[in-house]
Amino acid sequence: MQRSLERRVAIKFCVKLEKSAAETIPMLKKAFGVDCLSDRQIFRWNKAFAEGREDCQQREPRWTAINLQFRRQCETL
Repeated sequence: MQRSLERRVAIKFCVKLEKSAAETIPMLKKAFGVDCLSDRQIFRWNKAFAEGREDCQQREPRWTAINLQFRRQCETL
């Protein structure tokens, strides 16, 4: 978990330097090697930070109505 957070902070840093996701990917791969996020994740996080997101933490998953009902039933057991 901590490693992923470090990678997201690095992506945010690159966005602040006005680097595109395509420019960020090789830098992260060089810095983190095989422990790097996937290209898809880098593009997703780059877009989120470029659109103004400040928080580097993962957000809680959204619960659909059915999942929420199931979750509540499980909690009552």
